[in-house]
Amino acid sequence: MIEKTAAELSASLAAREVSSEELTRAYLDRISSLNEQLNAYITVCAESALEQARSADEKRAAGDSSPLLGVPIAHKDIFCTNGVTTTCGSRMLHNFVAPYDATVVENFNKAGAVLLGKTNMDEFAMGSSNETSYFGPVRNPWDTKRVPGGSSGGSAAAVAADLCAMATGTDTGGSIRQPAAFSGITGFKPSYGRVSRWGMIAFASSLDQAGPICKSAEDAALMMNVMAGHDPKDSTCANIPADDYTAGLENSLSGLRIGIPKQHFAEGLSADVEQSIRDALSEFEKLGATIKEIELPNNHLSVSAYYVVAPAEASANLSRYDGVRYGYRCEDPVDLEDMYKRTRSEGFGDEVKRRIMVGTYALSAGFYDAYYRKAQKVRRLIKNDFDLAFKDVDVVIGPTSPHTAFELGAKSDPVAMYLEDIYTIAVNLAGLPGISIPVAPVAGLPVGMHIVGDVFAESKLLNVAHQFQKHTDWHKLKPVITGGEAS
Repeated sequence: MIEKTAAELSASLAAREVSSEELTRAYLDRISSLNEQLNAYITVCAESALEQARSADEKRAAGDSSPLLGVPIAHKDIFCTNGVTTTCGSRMLHNFVAPYDATVVENFNKAGAVLLGKTNMDEFAMGSSNETSYFGPVRNPWDTKRVPGGSSGGSAAAVAADLCAMATGTDTGGSIRQPAAFSGITGFKPSYGRVSRWGMIAFASSLDQAGPICKSAEDAALMMNVMAGHDPKDSTCANIPADDYTAGLENSLSGLRIGIPKQHFAEGLSADVEQSIRDALSEFEKLGATIKEIELPNNHLSVSAYYVVAPAEASANLSRYDGVRYGYRCEDPVDLEDMYKRTRSEGFGDEVKRRIMVGTYALSAGFYDAYYRKAQKVRRLIKNDFDLAFKDVDVVIGPTSPHTAFELGAKSDPVAMYLEDIYTIAVNLAGLPGISIPVAPVAGLPVGMHIVGDVFAESKLLNVAHQFQKHTDWHKLKPVITGGEAS
């Protein structure tokens, strides 16, 4: 039962084929069996999950037919959750218990989803491999010697290994889509402002966006129906009515215009991954789509622009962690300055400190115009490229990552790690929606196909992804997880 999609579980719960309590116990048993090996969860909420499940069963018995009522979920440990430790994968917040729910968490609570626990992540969402977590790296269920991707690697591994039915993630430069690609699942980043960021611990405020990590595009649509919408508590949340994201899933793809970026099929892309993507594109042609090559001429500047903008915003957002109000505080400080210095040097990991320093430098007097302002101008050029492309095509498709999941410890050079998001970062800079779905694997490892749409075209993306998944089985493949210690 636990290998089913959230949509299938919803139907089973509605048909009384299984109770939410039975389902929740099955997931908790699997977490107990596999989490030590995969390290996908930081916190497991077993007791409260069973209470929520019993409540969900009572509501269904009373006639409540909410689609996700009683379906077990996991939240990335970046979402504040009332009464539950919210660590952001950092020593800085290892003992922080949130006094309120993030809007995303609150929305799923209202929908009746059952919270199994909080998933592991790169520290403060800074990473592409889930190796920067204070709580240790997450391991890929397809090969425990490999990374699951990051920063939402815990959520991706949990979904791929059937440790939950669905999970939330956040995406600042690819942190939903890249781990979805590495873990063989579906990961959806909505347009910037489509989902509330209130209660989601900030990394880079103009780039961060919450989204679904799940087993299918249909599941993503169900989750978006809960997540999306205006939130007056978040000034960056768009005051535009949300769609019913399940309504258009069955629309025909006849006449769909697909753009293939020349820059995404160039040097650096694995030949096997490229072939897998091109084979998948032929499936769209069978469904009536037309394909044309397009140009995104400023795409090569996206990584450089991102690693000025994101660290600059991080340096501002993370200045609040000073040992005064909450979170980690160094022991026996000599004075206030000593407390600040030691708290931040001891509480933050190397990657977080690296980005804070880069960002502070970029924002400093004499360098703001040379770096930050210039990066924002490049960001505009990147958005203009997409605007021009969407005059001729409906969606843009390419690889999510240049290669399959790499081995733990294989990328010690920070710049090499930053290039992991080369195909996804531009979408965040432009504020667009993007989804990664599985295509044919390479050497037994998952490959992700990246589909990008125009701003607030979430329904179109979900329709395109769902129709592909209706006619292929790649998203149904499961990893074989062996017992014992991961090596």
